Amino acid sequence: MSYTADIDSIMNGLAPELRASIGMDTIVVEAGALKKVVPYVLQRYQHVMLVVDEHTYKVAGKKLESELNLDARSLHTVFISPNAIEDVVADEQSIVELVLAAKQFQPDILIALGSGTLHDITRMAGFILNLPFISVPTAPSVDGFNSKGAPVILRGEKKTIVSIGPVAVFADLDILRKAPRELIAAGFGDIVGKFTSLFDWKFGQLTNQEPYMEQAYLITKNALDKCVKAADLIELGDQEGIAYLISGLIESGIAMLIFGKSHPASGAEHHLSHYWEMDFIKQGRKQLLHGAKVGVACTIIAELYHRLAEEEFGLQSDVRESVRVNWEEIKQHIAEIPSAAELRAMIAKVGGPTTIEELGVPSELAETALKYAHLVRPERYTLLHAYNTKVEQ
Repeated sequence: MSYTADIDSIMNGLAPELRASIGMDTIVVEAGALKKVVPYVLQRYQHVMLVVDEHTYKVAGKKLESELNLDARSLHTVFISPNAIEDVVADEQSIVELVLAAKQFQPDILIALGSGTLHDITRMAGFILNLPFISVPTAPSVDGFNSKGAPVILRGEKKTIVSIGPVAVFADLDILRKAPRELIAAGFGDIVGKFTSLFDWKFGQLTNQEPYMEQAYLITKNALDKCVKAADLIELGDQEGIAYLISGLIESGIAMLIFGKSHPASGAEHHLSHYWEMDFIKQGRKQLLHGAKVGVACTIIAELYHRLAEEEFGLQSDVRESVRVNWEEIKQHIAEIPSAAELRAMIAKVGGPTTIEELGVPSELAETALKYAHLVRPERYTLLHAYNTKVEQ
């Protein structure tokens, strides 16, 4: 059974120019989707490069290698090396590793088999070399499988580079259902983060004239609502629940693609997550799952935003005038964000961490991030940004 009805409806509802700008011609979400990679590839490409790590090779790469059944001149598999603390990260070394391999073996197509990190490495290499890539998720862990934004680490700093999206996505439910529980919970955490990212997008549009697109907003909101309603099925690892989750993550990626920026899916909760990640890199600590960080960060931001609404933050004299003028509408949007307790209950249901203690983020870092995380993306005017940058009188 295919679970692409919602995705097909979204794609068919796009204006031709928007659909063309996305660049994807195939999205498959079903059990056994890996088998459909082979005919898709062999009809279009002669020289194929698989991008894996040791784990994702065992999960999907080895099987795809055998099913492609190409000779050594036409098929090459690249294992992205972990760093000194055994993390596979999207940094300069990993990107160069793949670029050099592609320069040597000259593939026509790259196939990313993995979660978010391997996709970011692959999309950056494809962008640099002008090579297309195919997405084969091995866990429903992030919403970046089909986005063009590549969050990468450059000189220890998290940067999101606009690069390329995949030409096709093959999400095999037989593989995704077997993903570790913490990766499934991370994907749900990334989706839950849309409660605050969608608010911050509206906030930036109202107070800072940031670009806005209702169609992208609604696609993201519908994906969020669908996944929250399916939390019981996701908790059970039910095929239908995992299908709802991965399709919701893909739909969030489509929203970013048609808007051209990450506003629909990334607000202050992502800025906190990125700030924590950069600190962990500086300290030489193993990374935490992106979606797990986003989920916990969303609860923190929700708690702050509800408090600011109760305290009538937007009516203070040292707040930007555009915030004061729109404060009543802003409060209405804050009211649509679930409370921190409600968000923690949602995340806990699927087995994700709900506090910084469970996540493993030091309290001092969490407090510092609330003061400085808005500087990760200073061009984005979130409520967290407004909270930390009062107007001089």
